[in-house]
Amino acid sequence: MRAVHIAIVTETFPPDVNGVAMTLARWVGGLIDRGCTITLVRPRPGTDVDEDDGLPFRVEDEDLLRIVHVRGLPIPRYPALRFGLPAGRRLQHLWQAKRPDILYIATEGPLGRSALGAAGRMGIPALSGFHTNFHAYSRHYGFGFLQKLILGYLRRFHNRSAGTLVPTPALASELHGLGFDNVSVLSRGVDSRLFNPAKRSRVLRRQWGAGDDDTVALYVGRLAPEKNLPLAVEAWRAMRERAAGTRLVLVGDGPMREILARQAPDIHFCGIKTGNALAEIYASCDVFLFPSETETFGNVILESMASSLVPVACDYAAAHMHIIDKCSGRLTPLGDSAAFISAAAELAGEKALLTRLGRAARNHAECYDWSVIVDQLIDCLERFSADSPECATAT
Repeated sequence: MRAVHIAIVTETFPPDVNGVAMTLARWVGGLIDRGCTITLVRPRPGTDVDEDDGLPFRVEDEDLLRIVHVRGLPIPRYPALRFGLPAGRRLQHLWQAKRPDILYIATEGPLGRSALGAAGRMGIPALSGFHTNFHAYSRHYGFGFLQKLILGYLRRFHNRSAGTLVPTPALASELHGLGFDNVSVLSRGVDSRLFNPAKRSRVLRRQWGAGDDDTVALYVGRLAPEKNLPLAVEAWRAMRERAAGTRLVLVGDGPMREILARQAPDIHFCGIKTGNALAEIYASCDVFLFPSETETFGNVILESMASSLVPVACDYAAAHMHIIDKCSGRLTPLGDSAAFISAAAELAGEKALLTRLGRAARNHAECYDWSVIVDQLIDCLERFSADSPECATAT
């Protein structure tokens, strides 16, 4: 590709564990494999960790990936994560020394805003990504009255870039209706070799108290208010009424862990897991409960499907794109808690049904390897770096 040097500005990247960090890591690994040089700018991690930890790729030539740390502050309730402070002057010096062909801004905070301004002053085309529904999150943290203000900021931010990448056609249509310009769709992928039903572990299931014929339900993600976790617990209880041996396993951490543990002490909490340990947990479960209504995509949907789980999810984002109801999972109307609970309960104890739907889910997920997504990303980067007459404008 023409744009051989790509700058990426983000507030999260491995060893952080979240969907944005994982997606960017897959992109970076794929771009490096295709001969690109990456300069990645992020806040310095909040803990003393090895930044190679959690990367799904190895960098044989250190010149191909340079990680530049800038100042940041802890995010409330998530002290291990940090938001970046403005760094426009430093970014200009960095990019004057080695000018990127194109900039990708993954997060819209003060760091991303300063990067957009620096790129505008230097005439570097800047592409942005809409990875997180921050305006929707606000109502779950007592700031619902700021939702319109946050949405207005996001719209101004993204419309200053040459274009915005989103993971689903539905989100593209929604943002276009809200006044966002130049929105393009770039879906997400899954590593179906890592997330594989062959990794099913009887040992893990026994640790959870589940026999071979028992149903184990799983949730993977932040244990946070915006994830609608009480609905997952209600669905599990309905499953258990139908099949007494049904277990619930939660992978992840966050401010709701202690609350959930008090409300349902028989839930199995695994904490944050990555790599093969996470893949073994997926493969050792049967049903994936994902009640969130605030996703831009939901990478865990494809991970669960690749592991032959039967996902139960609201009909939007990744679930809408990838699940065929009653064929490869269960889809329920957005906001219909009763339908979600009913769909989950109908799966409990139905081993033959779970096997059939899980096999269809796996077959679908195998078609969405990350290499295909990276090729599409390169097409986007080439188009915006070579053909777009616009770039970020300074303010």
